[in-house]
Amino acid sequence: MKDLSRLLRPRSVAVLGGSWAANVVEQCTRMGFDGPVWPVHPTRAAVAGRRAYPSLHALPDAPDAVFVGVNRHASVDVVRALAEMGAGGAVAFASGWAETGDAALQAELVAAAGDMPLLGPNCYGLINYLDGALLWPDQHGGRRVARGVAIISQSSNIAINLTMQARGLPLAHVACLGNAAQTGLAELGAALLDDPRVTALGIHAEGIADAPALARLAARARAAGKGIVAVKTGRSEAARAAAASHTAALAGEAVASSAFLRQSGIAEVETPAELLETLKILHAEGPGLGGRLCALTCSGGEAGLLGDLAERHALRFPPLSESRRAALSATLGPLVQIANPLDYQTFIWGDATRMTEVFATMLRGHDAGLFVIDTPRPDRCDPSSFAPALDAIAAARAATGTPALAIASLPENCPEALADDLLARGVTPLAGLETGLAAVAAAQTPPALPGWAPWPPAAPRARRMLDEAASKARLMAAGIAVPRGVRAPDIDTLAARAQTLTPPLALKGLGFAHKSEAGAVRLNLTTVADAAPMPGAQGYLAEEMIPDACAELILGARRDPVYGATLTLGIGGTAAELLRDTRTLVLPVEAADIHAALRRLRLWPLLDGYRGRPRPALDAAVDTALRLQAMLAGDPTLDEIELNPLMLRAHDAVAADAVIWEAP
Repeated sequence: MKDLSRLLRPRSVAVLGGSWAANVVEQCTRMGFDGPVWPVHPTRAAVAGRRAYPSLHALPDAPDAVFVGVNRHASVDVVRALAEMGAGGAVAFASGWAETGDAALQAELVAAAGDMPLLGPNCYGLINYLDGALLWPDQHGGRRVARGVAIISQSSNIAINLTMQARGLPLAHVACLGNAAQTGLAELGAALLDDPRVTALGIHAEGIADAPALARLAARARAAGKGIVAVKTGRSEAARAAAASHTAALAGEAVASSAFLRQSGIAEVETPAELLETLKILHAEGPGLGGRLCALTCSGGEAGLLGDLAERHALRFPPLSESRRAALSATLGPLVQIANPLDYQTFIWGDATRMTEVFATMLRGHDAGLFVIDTPRPDRCDPSSFAPALDAIAAARAATGTPALAIASLPENCPEALADDLLARGVTPLAGLETGLAAVAAAQTPPALPGWAPWPPAAPRARRMLDEAASKARLMAAGIAVPRGVRAPDIDTLAARAQTLTPPLALKGLGFAHKSEAGAVRLNLTTVADAAPMPGAQGYLAEEMIPDACAELILGARRDPVYGATLTLGIGGTAAELLRDTRTLVLPVEAADIHAALRRLRLWPLLDGYRGRPRPALDAAVDTALRLQAMLAGDPTLDEIELNPLMLRAHDAVAADAVIWEAP
């Protein structure tokens, strides 16, 4: 792994180029960088008030960090010269590389860099707000801090937007990946988190190039008490394979990426605002916020709104014990209904002592407390009457050690100065009720299982489909139950062979990926002798139908070009894609993971004895899923296995329909 320390925390900076490079010099000056900044320009004596040097070889020393703002062809020669002189690293600003089809020139740039760290190309660069070092050619909205979070963005424009936040989040580093031709997301993230002044990592990514490396980074960050939160956008081109199976259609790249992030212990959010608010919680409290929450408001309307919005994110507010209810009632009086969330009303408003007592009583025994509080706008109102409540939140946080999160209903009701003050007093300010609750849910993301990492990604390859009879023969060899059946090339031969089977029977035409759609399935037959041929069938299969089924599942295990392999499971049958009630996991998984995924299905009650229905043998379904995983792990030629439906009975699970794709 390359040493990025000189690039990220430079003691000297060099810049090459025209106006964009001059902006870099100005940004370093404005942020108070105390090291030398060396512009390099062949004709100018000075750039942005700094002495310019005619060439790299004229510099006093090898620079730690270099902004390369020249055109793409000249960038290759500059990067090669920097590597040869021992520079600490460079940002390649120019565009026009692989993103426009010139992969060969990009490869030449990477070869020129050698072992020297390189960000980009097509990259804005990086900002170090800890030391005031900016390889950044544009405006930004940040300020110097002593400690804070790091943000990595694949998009330079999104990175700029995030620096403009006025939410009190201390930004320590902002870095862009650009094309990430040499230095990738996981490597850059690890180098940023190695700085003890960096408390958490936020990621905006359009694609994940090295999922196993990112999983290792997440585990390393958790071990250091630092959380990671990501906004994943875009779609991986490699994962846009034609959906030949139901599970391929149901488990797209976005579904697989969410599964990967969750299993890696990386919190996932949907918007930049949620990213910033989650980072605030991770900065103040670390990862793994507990799930036992209490909430306090001074308004019944706020309490109701809080409860409704919290339900969207499955946030839990457990009922209060009798002793706690009594203690609260003794302070609040008989007119206040004691509950969680608690509307403490305004009887104690302005009484910091009694408010502290109530707030601390609520916090004790919970994992975190949410305090809904919207301060009046200071330009038109007097917010001083809110000071006792804010003081009481901070005092209760200090007295109990329980995380306290002050959440404003509207973002503008938590101005930056107030957010700064609350953070300094140990209280996490959240801007916006819905966004803040999404951040609380994201901050509860549990860590990955010890040692978990996805399988290496599978490169797309040609594959062929085995017909159902051949697929089921493979399943039987792996210990997966299938119906009794016979196959034959034509109906007459099949009828003779099917005499050993017990009706009712299912007749299927072979060679179709989706037999129902092709009209190649006939059910509840007493004999197949009178059946008409099926156009396009490449042979026939007759099977005994499965009686006494309690439920139907779909199970699909498939290799993935980004995340190694996935397992999709859900409510199956012909309506599987219509219901879209599935969960996807990234392999490898254990039995407990599969059980948990089944319980997250919307129609889980149908699998759990809903209205007296018999309970199916879920352990048999889980065992079948684990056997699919073992088949993929043990045979590299297997590409995808789908069972739809897997018929669940009270005592077993039988694959009524199956198809396998393998490398030819």
